Amino acid sequence: MRAKPIYVEIDIAADIDTVWRLTQDTELHTVWDDRFSRITPLEELDGGGYRFRYERRMPFHTITGTGTSIGERHRPDGTRTSALRFTTADRLSPLGDGRGYWRYVPIDGGTRFSTGFDYTPAWGGRLDDILVRPLVGWLTARSFDRLRRWAETDRRPRPLDLPRASRCRRQPRRGDAMDNAPSTLGALESP
Repeated sequence: MRAKPIYVEIDIAADIDTVWRLTQDTELHTVWDDRFSRITPLEELDGGGYRFRYERRMPFHTITGTGTSIGERHRPDGTRTSALRFTTADRLSPLGDGRGYWRYVPIDGGTRFSTGFDYTPAWGGRLDDILVRPLVGWLTARSFDRLRRWAETDRRPRPLDLPRASRCRRQPRRGDAMDNAPSTLGALESP
């Protein structure tokens, strides 16, 4: 049986422009997101978007990879989306090729921010099911709470801040996490 894609959602008491800025600026993104140590834009893509390099520093090793991303800032329904694809040749990375999205939905008093993403396990199915996928989902949720705090208070996260993954919804409201993927994900070029 194939593992479910990862889904995380949080309501943020901040306007959509603030949430967009904190998530789309690659330097700010790494401040709140535990999954990345550095994101470096490399080049613009034909048709919009960009190619990037990412890093995750670990003890004794830095995992590296590349990705492509494109955002839709102006949609007829007032929402915004950002789609990405990523890959790595790093043998120590537990995640292989993957794809996902962010969705920004205006709600009363703020923004509902969600993600759905999936990847090919690089270390094998059982280890991914038991350890990697739950850990990546938890890191994503924990990071979303850190983002929420920053957007709501305008106070840059500090190392001693203790975000809580439990503040996030971990199941989509309907369907599968990838059912809500924007159409740009299907057209986004490979990294």
